[in-house]
Amino acid sequence: MDFLEQVNRKLEENRLEMETSLAEILRVPSVASSQEGVYPFGEHVQQAFQLMLDNAKDEGFETFNADNYGGHIDFPGEGTGIVGVVGHLDVVPEGDGWDFAPYGGEIKDGYICGRGTMDDKGPVMAAFYAMKALKECGFVPESTIRLILGLDEETNWEGMDYYLEHVDSKPDCGFTPDGDFPVISGEKGIIVFDLARKFPQSQGKGLVLSSVRGGNAANSVPDFARAVVINTAEGGYDSIKEMVAEARREKGRKINCRGTGKSLEITVSGKSAHGAKPEQGVNAVSILMEFLGQLDFINDGAADFISFYNSCIGYDLGGERIGCAMEDDESGKLVFNVGMIELDKKAAKLTVNVRYPVTADADKVYDGIGKVTEPYGIGIIKGKHQAPIFKSADDPLIKTLMDVYRKHTGDRESEPLVIGGGTYARAMDNIVAFGARFPGEPELGHQKNEKISAENLMKMTRIYAEALYLLAR
Repeated sequence: MDFLEQVNRKLEENRLEMETSLAEILRVPSVASSQEGVYPFGEHVQQAFQLMLDNAKDEGFETFNADNYGGHIDFPGEGTGIVGVVGHLDVVPEGDGWDFAPYGGEIKDGYICGRGTMDDKGPVMAAFYAMKALKECGFVPESTIRLILGLDEETNWEGMDYYLEHVDSKPDCGFTPDGDFPVISGEKGIIVFDLARKFPQSQGKGLVLSSVRGGNAANSVPDFARAVVINTAEGGYDSIKEMVAEARREKGRKINCRGTGKSLEITVSGKSAHGAKPEQGVNAVSILMEFLGQLDFINDGAADFISFYNSCIGYDLGGERIGCAMEDDESGKLVFNVGMIELDKKAAKLTVNVRYPVTADADKVYDGIGKVTEPYGIGIIKGKHQAPIFKSADDPLIKTLMDVYRKHTGDRESEPLVIGGGTYARAMDNIVAFGARFPGEPELGHQKNEKISAENLMKMTRIYAEALYLLAR
């Protein structure tokens, strides 16, 4: 029996223990929130972090805690190199509509169920048990195998920044189990910015746009939007109500209105989706702005802003009319997502999330947008930026991970991917996303009823064990 066969047998022996350990950590509602005190991301995130550190110590691994901002678990090697596995223990809020308890850690019908099973507690646990099996089978790595535990990946990455500032050395290569198989060889550049304009004071009487609100995050397709209009002249809102009814009837829009005192509230429901894949959602802000464009407002600044939106953005998902459409062979088209809007009588602000091709740069995106927005008097307020990363198919790390994936799945058709999302692969050099979602599986991370099949959990654990074996020897 060769060594990897021994490892796979050990993994099978530890299967129930791994599922039980995963169920235990799933019961911790580790949604990160910045807090004062010794637990910078809250007691629940700390509880999940401590569970992993305690498990590691029980198995004889070495651990490091960077003041509760993050840490790692080491399987020491004989040499000086480090192979990293970079995961995270925080989760997104559970939301509504689950068919089982989101933090129940239920094991049922061949599935382990709960928030974090796919993103990212399940894959982290798979990597940990891969390390455990290698150790129990007597493997002596040349490079240290290091499982790095992030605690606020779903929010601001402050913990990872702090950890990297306080650790003596960083991985030479490795992967983050927080994406898709077969392997993610590139991630598009990400920028978040605001498009803003101040309004002049409106004059006269008539229909006034009092406010617009929509969305709650730059990197999500907004599933709601709300406008309040006020008629300061004589007359009511009957014509607007008829237009709302027609939009529902003729276009199938989920739009409603109701009187609130002397004003009229117009609400739109859309469909949420990740900002990297806006085609999977329905942008409520775009629907609302299209509707408002049919109304005659006396506050010209707001009317001009609505006209700009409908003329230069509308339902475009690739930045076509706003001047930043681009694509390359390596990563495809730019993705443009309006995530939030705030508008009142004095000013308007759109928060936009763009994922641009790996061969481009942020300046090229901003230059194109600026040429379109400048005539409208709209300013660009630059925010977060994450530069793209990319490795070619013949890169040694990519080739090794692809070989392991193909061996364990028999999948010879799938090729390395480039995504619009962002993972911890951006946090350090020579790291790529490797799993944990297999081709054809539904996207359950960030969704209700998140779960992982016990079969796939074992499959990814075998894949991670062999990958670590090959990279660390």
